[in-house]
Parts: sequence; C-alpha cells; structure tokens
Amino acid sequence: MSIVDYGIVGADCCFFYFGDVEYFTMKLFNKSKSKVRTAIIVLTMSMGLLCSFQCFADTNSKTDNKASAFQYMKKLNSVFDFVQQNYVDELDPRILYEGALKGMLDAIGDPYTLYLDTNAMRDLTDTTEGSFGGVGLSISKPVESTPDKPAYVEVSSPIEDTPGAKAGIQAGDYIIAIDGKPTPEMTMNDVLANLRGEIGTPVTVTILRGNNMKFDVRLVRALIEVPTAKYGMIEGTKIGYVRLIEFTPDTPNRLQDALNMFEREKYESLIIDLRDNPGGLITSVVEVANKFIDEGVIVSTKSRLAFENQEFKANKFKTTAKKNIPVIVLINRGSASASEILSGALKDYHLAYLVGERTYGKGSVQQVIPLMSNDGMKITMARYYTPSDVNIDKIGIPPDLEVKNLTISKEEEETYVKLVEAKLIDAAVEKNPSMSEAEIAEEAKKIAAEYPLEERLLRRLIRIQVQRWQPTPLYDLDYDIQLNEALKIIQSGNFNYLMQKSKTLKELQTEAEAAEEN
Repeated sequence: MSIVDYGIVGADCCFFYFGDVEYFTMKLFNKSKSKVRTAIIVLTMSMGLLCSFQCFADTNSKTDNKASAFQYMKKLNSVFDFVQQNYVDELDPRILYEGALKGMLDAIGDPYTLYLDTNAMRDLTDTTEGSFGGVGLSISKPVESTPDKPAYVEVSSPIEDTPGAKAGIQAGDYIIAIDGKPTPEMTMNDVLANLRGEIGTPVTVTILRGNNMKFDVRLVRALIEVPTAKYGMIEGTKIGYVRLIEFTPDTPNRLQDALNMFEREKYESLIIDLRDNPGGLITSVVEVANKFIDEGVIVSTKSRLAFENQEFKANKFKTTAKKNIPVIVLINRGSASASEILSGALKDYHLAYLVGERTYGKGSVQQVIPLMSNDGMKITMARYYTPSDVNIDKIGIPPDLEVKNLTISKEEEETYVKLVEAKLIDAAVEKNPSMSEAEIAEEAKKIAAEYPLEERLLRRLIRIQVQRWQPTPLYDLDYDIQLNEALKIIQSGNFNYLMQKSKTLKELQTEAEAAEEN
C-alpha cells in the first residue's frame, strides 16, 4: 500500500502523514527484483561516495556552476573529514552526518522533504501502526524563518477526540511557542520532541489565531489512537452523514459499514465530511473513491522517474454507493492530500457538490527512505493529478459553494482573548460539568453580557468544555453553518440544477488562465 502523504509536514503525532513508510515498502519490495536491486545499488553508491572521497577542491563560482554532482560529493566528503580532524574539540561524526543531511534536504526548500532522525522514524512507525503519544495535532512548519514571516508551526488539523481537538484548537491556528520556547527557532524535530512526552504530562502551547488573538492552552499528553471514520443518519431525515477523519487501511471498510447502515435506513442522500482530514494512504482513498466511481482514472501520479508515473483506475465491481442520489462533500483548509484526491475526483466526475472553503493544497507524494542508522529521509517523489489532469499543489480545491465559518472582528478578537484569560468558561463548567443545552444557552447569554461575542460562538466554546472528557458528538447543528448549508441544498430540491452548473477542476483552471491573459 502507498501513502499520499498523510498530508501535512509533521504532526506532533508525527503526522508526517506526508510521506510514508508503507509507500516506500511497496515501492522497494513489491516491484520487480531488478528495480529493488537498482534502488539498493543507488542508495549504497550514495553512502559509499559520502565515505570515500578525500580531495579538497577550491573552485570559483563560475566553475561551481559547471561542477558535476560527483565533484560536489567529493567536496562534501572532504569538508566532513577536514572538520572532524581539525576542529578544536573532538566531534561525534554522527553530529556532522545528521547536520549535513538536514542542511542538504532543507536547502531544497520543500517543507515535505526532510531528514528524519531515529526519534522521528520511530514516531512515524508509531503513527502508521495506529497509535502514538502526544497531543493530537497535525502540523506543518516552513523551512525558513524571517522577521516578516516567522516560521510558526501551523495546525493543519486537530485529530478528533484528542487533547488538542478537545481544547478547541482549530485548523489554521499557529503555535508560536511551546512551554514558553518560541517555535520559529525550532526545527520540526524539535517541535515534535517538545509536543510529545510521557502520557499524562502537561504541555502549554501559545496559540495565535487570526491577526491578534494570542492565548495559552494547557494540554495533557495522551495516547493518541488514529481514528478513521464516524457516521450516522442526520436526525429526522433520510440523509446519511459520514465523517472521514483519516485515510488509514481500515477507512474503506468503515465507509462500507456506513453505507450498509445507510442502506438499511433507506437513505436518500449523503454528506461526506472531509473537513480537517489531513490525508493518508493513497490506496485507501482510491478504494474509498471507487465506491462512488465505477470507471476511469481516480488519481494519477507523475514524476521525472518513469516508474513513479502511475494511474489508479476504478473497478466497476467495487462500486457500492447508491447511484443518482445527492452527494455533498464538506471541505475546508484542513482538508489535505488524500482528502483532496477524493473531493477532486468526485468533483471532476460530477458525482458530488463541494461545500465549505478552499482546501489546503497538498498535491505531492512523498516516500520515506530508511538509512543506515535507524534514521531516514522523507523526499517528494511525484505529484498527483485529478481525473481532469489538474495538480492542486499550493492551490487547493475551491468549493462549488463557499461557506466560511464564523469570522470575528479585531475588537471581537481582543474580547475573545480576554475571555480566554479570564477562564470564565472553565469556571462555569467546573461548577456544572453536566450542563444541558438549555443551561449552555443560558450561560452563553450571561457571558455575552460581559464579553460581547456572538452567542452561537459562546455556546460552542462552553459545549467544547462540557464535552471535553466525552466522545466528540457526530455533528453540531447549532454551530456548524457549513453542515447546515449542505442540509439546505439537499432539502431544497435544487441539487441536480446545481450539479449541472458545477465545473471540473480543469474547466476552472482553463477559465482562470484565460482571465489572467485578458
């Protein structure tokens, strides 16, 4: 099996759900013996070159531009030897080795290509096996930090039912400090090391939300189990609702369980929620998409390496979803990688209507390559393309209907920060930990009198605290305007008309290019 990324660079949970071990394993061991031999020879030669050349050459910039990769390898090895033999103190060669690999891969400028030390490799293994310790946030971090654009850690998505999600941390939040230590000065490995720790121990993250909202959130580390899907019928309707949280090996089975249950309930329409889904296995998302698409290419990968160019096609015998019913897909900026493959494929085949916000824009595929000391590197090997032959990297997928979540003004941001610092909601819930919805609404009114914020937002914040030690509810119709809009579309009877007006990603791309030319 292969992973398209699990979307975003790093996560405290090692959601380097970006590259992946299983993709690498498939490539190296499920290919022909000749290709396995070639891959091993290439890796061995690279290591051998690092360890054998000893010429120290000095060339001007003009010569540098013409120097071969072979010459650069000799120079790198010569510098390594010179520093190790001449530095004022004795050095552990592993320090130089790791520093050289980090610098080399960081120099590429691709946030998804990086060196993985032994801890990062172990954490990645924990994640792909389904559980790990941490706070449950899928994160990314720029390689470079500047005064104008500090390299803050961005939350790509909180993982459902984890400390980060239950504390109300959202996709798009920035972690600007961990236990008081600024994150721009940290490497991704430093970030992971600080977020992870012994289960039951606390860690405080400083959150920047919007332009001015800065506040601390205290999280207690827990065993993070990678979830995959939740589902049920929308109460009082014939609408099936399934939230796909991750694309793991089990996701296609869990989706089929949902479809079977919906069939028993005689469902007449379907909502697929991909919001804050950071991605996962490419084989998993292909199987999921195949339940709706009965023929044609679901996704293709393209690379300068011929054996990386693949087409994943639908098999009509694996299509199980009910035909000719309204299907709406919910997306947001936390929808990345494999979730973009699914939403892009369903859009290109005119099988679903997309509601929400533009997706993250993660259109590349990584592999994790184990090295010689239980460490490794993650490297971008290909880009993926939707059925209409569009790559959405750094662009994302636009919804057919944009519905933004609640936004607040600068004044409301300041009020929000004051409310968080006052810990008023914490105190209210501590007094009455099992508040009913009526009591939540009453408490929101009281708080709004002192802190003028929309009561719907305040009810949401209180509800999060009340449910902190309970499983996350399947949906929240009081707060979720995107889900409510999806329900309106289905119940209005206008779905078929809207689908006729929807365009493939290729059509949208062509229109955008034409507009730029004019």
